[in-house]
Amino acid sequence: MNLEYGHLRVGLIGLGLEAYWEQFEGLEQRLAGYLSEVERRVISSRRLVFNFGLVDTPGKAIDVGHRCRQSDIDILLVYVTTYALSSTVLPVIQRAKVPVVLLNLQPGEAIDYAQLNRMGNRTAMTGEWLAWCSSCPLPEIANVLARLDIPFRQVTGMLEGDVECWRELEEWLRAAEVVHSFAHSRLGLMGHYYGGMLDIATDLAQVSGRFGLHIEQLEVDELSALRADVTDREVERKVASIREFFAVGEDCPVEELARAARTSVALDRFVDANAVDLMAYYAKGTGVPANEDTMSSIILGTSMLTGRGIPVAGEYEVKNAIAMKMMDLLGAGGSFSEYYAMDFAADLVLLGHDGPGHIGIAEDKIKVRPLEVYHGKVGRGLSVEMQVKQGPVTLLSVVEDRQRGFKLLTAEGESVPGEILEIGNTNSRYRFSIGARRFVEQWSAQGPAHHCAIGLGHIAEQLWKVADLLGLGFDQVC
Repeated sequence: MNLEYGHLRVGLIGLGLEAYWEQFEGLEQRLAGYLSEVERRVISSRRLVFNFGLVDTPGKAIDVGHRCRQSDIDILLVYVTTYALSSTVLPVIQRAKVPVVLLNLQPGEAIDYAQLNRMGNRTAMTGEWLAWCSSCPLPEIANVLARLDIPFRQVTGMLEGDVECWRELEEWLRAAEVVHSFAHSRLGLMGHYYGGMLDIATDLAQVSGRFGLHIEQLEVDELSALRADVTDREVERKVASIREFFAVGEDCPVEELARAARTSVALDRFVDANAVDLMAYYAKGTGVPANEDTMSSIILGTSMLTGRGIPVAGEYEVKNAIAMKMMDLLGAGGSFSEYYAMDFAADLVLLGHDGPGHIGIAEDKIKVRPLEVYHGKVGRGLSVEMQVKQGPVTLLSVVEDRQRGFKLLTAEGESVPGEILEIGNTNSRYRFSIGARRFVEQWSAQGPAHHCAIGLGHIAEQLWKVADLLGLGFDQVC
């Protein structure tokens, strides 16, 4: 991603009513202080916050709407600090033209009724109440936005001492960061589809338009040419890196390690030269020995790229490269997987793939295994074997949707210990709350391609927020 655009740009306004400021001494300053507290809690090393202050008149709303556009914000937080007219916020939202989150945040758990009633001065008492009535205009604002078909999100809670409230807002901001990152990312596509895998084929105009990704068509010949220029010294250094990154078995031939290392060096240069942020690839390489040599030695290099935040999906699985990138941006990993088998005795599902694997979610160091054949593919070489860390996991698939272009399909489960297939593939055992039979049937009924991305933690709610900001559909199996 272009580092010039590396920060999420967050617009922040507070809503008020100008007539209140003269009527209730100190109210404006108090509400501005609450707004500053929100700013303090939202700002981070990944975000720039543009605090436009309290918007309390339609004229000021128009001005702030222009400032939102000038500041190139990605998302707008509207803190409803007290009663405010819907006409005061509508111009801001209409001109900003970005996703909107309405913040309904009280200063605390409840008004101190006894203390307020002891104040004696009803004007002062009313001013105190108005500092707590953020929920008052919420239906009015929601009514107007709904009638105009303007989407909005809500976060309701307390300014202080409300972990759930701030977790909810953080999830919206992280979702916005994913959308922002996609809009500045380059998806590299190298080679061609795996012949006959009709489920993998997708509409690249929809991919670019719905996710905001720039798509770069890449040539295997370019990678092979870069590979031919790799020096023996560079190969030696990469072999050392491979031995540090992976658990390399003694049965791995030295010449195969060198072959994989040469391809890995070339891959690093290839990705840098094309400014690739995520990639899908497949090519047989038959008929061109250099290309076959490249493609049959690519798995270690793609696993290393995936581990450093540039997810790579094999079999030209464009949709799964996107799912893997989404998982990675959320800090959940995202490893390339498909159904391997069902264990009816243990009520489990086995999922895995011949690579790439994601080091960030492996239970132990990823093992490197030599394979005499890549099932269904050309050549032989080294592959990776790993189990996903035991504990909660989420599965994610990007699925075609006739109404919205795509939808996100998710399921929450658990990676559990036990025997796996020691066949040089990434495979793990998964348990789902609805049982293995119902999971496989209900997942497949949603029409996904046969690949999915697996990430750590239960993050379906977070992924729903990403889908919402992207304007995509969303389904959760369990």
